[in-house]
Amino acid sequence: MSPPMAASRERESNLARLLGSGSAGIAELLVFHPVDTIAKRLMSNESRIRSLSELNKVIFRDRAADALGKKFFSLFPGLGYAAGYKVLQRIYKYGGQPVARDFLATHYGKDFENAFGKKTGKAIMHSTAGSLIGIGEIILLPLDVLKIKRQTNPEAFRGRGVLKIVRDEGFGLYRGWGWTAARNAPGSFALFGGSAFTKEYLFKLQDYNKATWGQNFVASIAGSSASLIVSAPLDVIKTRIQNRNFENPESGFRILTKMLRNEGITSFFKGLVPKLLMTGPKLTFSFWLAQTLIPAFDVAFSKR
Repeated sequence: MSPPMAASRERESNLARLLGSGSAGIAELLVFHPVDTIAKRLMSNESRIRSLSELNKVIFRDRAADALGKKFFSLFPGLGYAAGYKVLQRIYKYGGQPVARDFLATHYGKDFENAFGKKTGKAIMHSTAGSLIGIGEIILLPLDVLKIKRQTNPEAFRGRGVLKIVRDEGFGLYRGWGWTAARNAPGSFALFGGSAFTKEYLFKLQDYNKATWGQNFVASIAGSSASLIVSAPLDVIKTRIQNRNFENPESGFRILTKMLRNEGITSFFKGLVPKLLMTGPKLTFSFWLAQTLIPAFDVAFSKR
């Protein structure tokens, strides 16, 4: 007999998951790449910002004194890496979580239900699937590293192309993988969990795929906000590890110690307000789009 939760789980085709998550990743990239650059540069800044002119220099670097148009286009470094990373990441994350969720529902659905109850167990199962997928996301880490270095430390490339960097650095491109996994696990748990709990308890949905676009939007806000807050401290450490020059493999623990000593505990939340105000909408946008498009594509294909 199949577990009670398996019978009620959402079912979408893998093609619908691929197209829905991929479309969300492309749309997010086109709209929000400059926002991501600003957030990464603020997180990488180790000095105190005391004026608007200093903030201008942190955000726009050597383009701070240029005209508005040139300043804006300076926020698009690493777009090629970002395209590869962001689209693959969204396909993997938004399309992969339902696969992990289905696996958990089939093999451990009864365990979740017995431990947490039917409603809470289902929501926690969605959260756990997201967390597992988040940990596995480190496979895409090299693309993320190259994107962040282009955004915050372009001098690290020194005229080298991508293939030469890969040959030279090898597994060094996975530097900080442990911190990335530690950041992704609770962050993805909160992302999918915040959405699932909202649909379960606020909207009383038995089938999350039946959510309207408005319900998906509210659930995405809850999930993305929870994810950013939970992952903020580890995200700052991860970003600082990745934006170093390739020959400066400073450990995460050393960075953590220096931050506590030189910048104080609040340094672990640097960039959080811009992330909530700017990156938050980016994550909300792509998550909402994926949650809306995956069921829509599934319905469209099932009618053919």
